[in-house]
Amino acid sequence: MIPTLATHTPDKLQQAYQYLIQCSYEQAVCLYEQIIQAEPENKSCYCYLGLALLLQGKVAEAQTTWLIAMMEDDETQAADWTQELTEVLIGESVRREAIEEYSNAEIIRQQIKEFSPTNISNLLHLVQLIIQQEKYISDELIELEIITLLQSEPPVEVEWEILSAVLQAVLDVAPLHPSSLSLAEVCLRYIHEQYQADNFINILVPIAINTAYSLKQADIGASYLKLGLKIDGENRELLFYITGIYYVLGKYQTGIETAKLVYSLSEELPDIVFASSLILKGLVSSGGSNWQAACVAWEQHESLLKALVSERSLSITPLQVSRIFNINYFTPYFQDNPREYRILRNQLAEICQNNLAITYQTEVAKYQADRSQQKIANKKLKIGYLSHCLRSHSVGWLTRWLIKYHDRERFDINAYLISCEPTFDPLHDWYLTQFDHVYKSENLKQVTEQIYQDEIDILVDLDSITLDLTCGIIALKPAPIQVTWLGWDASGIPAIDYFIADPYVLPESADEYYREKIWRLPQTYIAVDGFEVGVPTLRRDDLNIPTDAVVYFSGQRGFKRHPDTARLQMNILKEVPNSYFLIKGDADEEYIKSFFYELATEVGVEIERLRFLPGAPSEAAHRANLGIADVVLDTYPYNGATTTLETLWMGIPLVTRVGEQFAARNSYTMMINAGITEGIAWTDAEYVEWGVRLGNDENLRQQIARKLKASRRTSPLWNGKQFAREMEKAYEQMWQKYIGTST
Repeated sequence: MIPTLATHTPDKLQQAYQYLIQCSYEQAVCLYEQIIQAEPENKSCYCYLGLALLLQGKVAEAQTTWLIAMMEDDETQAADWTQELTEVLIGESVRREAIEEYSNAEIIRQQIKEFSPTNISNLLHLVQLIIQQEKYISDELIELEIITLLQSEPPVEVEWEILSAVLQAVLDVAPLHPSSLSLAEVCLRYIHEQYQADNFINILVPIAINTAYSLKQADIGASYLKLGLKIDGENRELLFYITGIYYVLGKYQTGIETAKLVYSLSEELPDIVFASSLILKGLVSSGGSNWQAACVAWEQHESLLKALVSERSLSITPLQVSRIFNINYFTPYFQDNPREYRILRNQLAEICQNNLAITYQTEVAKYQADRSQQKIANKKLKIGYLSHCLRSHSVGWLTRWLIKYHDRERFDINAYLISCEPTFDPLHDWYLTQFDHVYKSENLKQVTEQIYQDEIDILVDLDSITLDLTCGIIALKPAPIQVTWLGWDASGIPAIDYFIADPYVLPESADEYYREKIWRLPQTYIAVDGFEVGVPTLRRDDLNIPTDAVVYFSGQRGFKRHPDTARLQMNILKEVPNSYFLIKGDADEEYIKSFFYELATEVGVEIERLRFLPGAPSEAAHRANLGIADVVLDTYPYNGATTTLETLWMGIPLVTRVGEQFAARNSYTMMINAGITEGIAWTDAEYVEWGVRLGNDENLRQQIARKLKASRRTSPLWNGKQFAREMEKAYEQMWQKYIGTST
């Protein structure tokens, strides 16, 4: 707002204002004082004179100047002048914000607050400026009484645009602070139009997800989603997300009931199938007595999957596609039937890729175009690793040895990290220092384009179907060669060329039903140099277990506890006198106890011989606590993987039941590669026999422990450098095959 005065030369007013915006404050002050001396009734110039003094840092002089201007005014005139001053200051603050002079804009807004402390719009802008300068400490909403003002009756007048913008900014920088949740809650009373409700929900959802998963504060994440549900209690998207958070919190029954509501609200088949998978996830994850209901839900779910496959729709939305990618995640936990499972898995993945190809047809066409410029026989290969797990996670613990030993003379290695911003994670921080380039994003198009622009030769998918965004990136095929390794079984996505395995984890017969070419490394598909082991936090006497007792242990998540295998474990316990069973894992404590108590009673085992362990304070402590066990009993049809490696590293005998599918052969390949055959069972009867034999034969247990300790020096399982060379050799052979030269 430029001052205008009919009785004074406009040129001087214009010049004074130019001095002001050019930050020539002394000259501006001098000129405004001249104008006021000539025409003291010109109150507008007092506004600008005070503003120039304020921006010089002369706060008291500025306030005195404004006070002088209103001294001779009556109440009405003073109010009018205050309004004019406010408009002048707001106008200049807005101009300063536009040119990113946030500090000066804040100084001006602070002065507005002094004579207009309840101007909610000004206070909200003030918070915005503090956040933009990275000075926000989360107390400002309380100190400025913003929440109190917004709670007042009747409601204050406030523009939704500034209120929602501040809400977004506050939640971005301080989602965990109680005042942030209070601000979100009070915003509800200012929502009057549908677009405002949609805007509010769109702000809350990503914040809730980040809070629940990345910041590991699931309860706060759920609180944000509940605010959205107050607006629309049947919003399927909100219900989808809050169901997942309930499961993270261990509130399985609440999550299951919410998932059932989602199911009842779903109309399109892709949404119905996804809702079905949410119900199934809750039933399986809670473990225990829900297993029978889970079996019924799984059979119904399989029927829905087959109906979805038979439709072969090409009108599935990208959001629906992202959910279909991992919609049959739980099948391997129910049965060991890879031929049937892989066919369905491959069909679902193909449907997803075909639908994405329509949505992203421009990108797909570009990525499929001639890449002859990359086809150089003996070049330094560019390897890209794509994952959300390069942190304190099983994939993070196991991948690090390959990354550590990569030959940087022959390979450039990039990391493409998705949804990976853990708080205080030394392993993640280590990864950030190991790659030539690290790219972080949660945007499918951005990550895919970056991989393409980086001219990655071989893209290694470490997630498989454990993350929908990874699946979407892989399906667009931004790299000429794409490989799945480690994170799970193969995804079945047509854009994947190879699945890395070994001769033990996948027999030759598996070639018949895998879409991907199985690339078998000569010995093992995984190797590590070892694990960090901390100080034990549990002793036998803490658990009231005699020192001479035989202690069995099983530490797996709830959905790996198939009742048939758990029953076999109870039979082992029954046959070994003075034996106890330690049970640890992520599941509903009430359900898992009920589950094992029922099985123990059925088999004839005293429930007093069962112990349920809490989580350890760290991975290193968990490994140290394994030393309390004499024998570890593996799960089937889904074995342990990282847990098996940890068990073998700690020198503890393991009993595993070998099956046909990848998930049922992990422990088998690891034991073979550690030089151990004792404990490998091919039938249920052998599983019980080995469990009983190892429990009763202390000498055999000691013999196995010695062999496992010795294997640290000779086994390919514990040789990360050798494994890195084998992986690199595989990469080079894949490349030679791609460019059409002999291997």
